[in-house]
Amino acid sequence: FGGSLDVGLMRLMELLFSFPAILLAIVLMAVLGTNILNAMTAIGIIFIPGFSRLARAATQGVMRQQYVEAAYAIGMSDLRILGREVLPNIATPLIVEAMQAFAYAVILESSLSFLGLGAQPPEPSWGNMLNSGRGFMDQAPWLGVVPGLAMFFGVLGFNLLGDGLRDVLDPRMRRGLPGPMIPGPMRVHELKGGRLQTVGK
Repeated sequence: FGGSLDVGLMRLMELLFSFPAILLAIVLMAVLGTNILNAMTAIGIIFIPGFSRLARAATQGVMRQQYVEAAYAIGMSDLRILGREVLPNIATPLIVEAMQAFAYAVILESSLSFLGLGAQPPEPSWGNMLNSGRGFMDQAPWLGVVPGLAMFFGVLGFNLLGDGLRDVLDPRMRRGLPGPMIPGPMRVHELKGGRLQTVGK
């Protein structure tokens, strides 16, 4: 785990991170063409750096655990350690991040379709509906309000689902373990007359 390949991939991910998501999506759509399949491809490419960095950080944390060291000590192969020890322990943050990504993907797809770069009529898209309804806000405001509310509740639903999955899948949440302890002032003790007494703070 690690090495020059890891460093090279992370530098590539940082390069992709340097571009705003919507700008990168517009550039990709200009290269790939305007249709719903290319919009899905562009949105997927945008999320690769975030998932890569999250998976790398989670993997590095798992690799420092004693049970992984024990697996190496008994002679388990890298592939078996990856499948039995690493992947199950990094799945929770990836699943939670996926729910957050779905929420952001809804906004990105709607933005691309609103600009005419995503789904093309007659394909259904909240962005297309918003774009079509904005010209009739005086006569029929519901044409723009309804798809906007649908997008709002869709994004809210994915965010709440992500929070719920985190609470269910995170062992610390499920077992009700306390958070990290904050150290208080140090107390100094001395043995006086056969009894332990506090003599300072």
